[in-house]
Amino acid sequence: MGFQKLSLKGRALRLLAQREHSRSELQAKLARYVQEGEDLAAILDELQAKDFINEGRVAESVVNRRAARLGTQRVLQELRRKGLDEELVRAAGRQLAGSELERARAVWRQRFGAAAETPAERARQMRFLAARGFAADVVRRVVRGAGEDDEGMETGGWE
Repeated sequence: MGFQKLSLKGRALRLLAQREHSRSELQAKLARYVQEGEDLAAILDELQAKDFINEGRVAESVVNRRAARLGTQRVLQELRRKGLDEELVRAAGRQLAGSELERARAVWRQRFGAAAETPAERARQMRFLAARGFAADVVRRVVRGAGEDDEGMETGGWE
C-alpha cells in the first residue's frame, strides 16, 4: 500500500486544520508544491470563498495566542508579517492598546516579581519588556512602579 501524493488543495486544508493561516502564508507555503497545470490562486480563491481562509479569524487567533506575553508592537508586527490588511492590523492595535499596561505588568510579575534594586537591574527589566514589544511609556511605568492603579492609559506609537 503506497501513499498517494497530497494535492495542493489537500495540503492547504491540512495546514488550515492545524491553525488559521492567511492567504499570503498559504501562498508562500504551497508555492513550492505547485505542479504544471495547477492554479494555486484559484485554489486559494475557492478556499477563501468557502470561508476556510478568513483574515479576521487569523488576526483574532494571533491576538488570543500572543497578546498575553507580548506587547502591542510585537503582536502587530506578527500580523503584518502574515500579510494581513493594514486596517485589520490597526483595529487589532486599537483593541490591544487598552490592556497594554495590564499585560506588561503581568509579564513583568511573572518574570521578575520584585522591584529592581539597582539601576542596572532596572535597565535589564526595561530591556526585557521593550524587547517583547511593549511601548516605552508602559515599560517605564511598570518597572518604576508608577501608576499602579491607573486605568485606560494612552499608549503611543503602535500605529
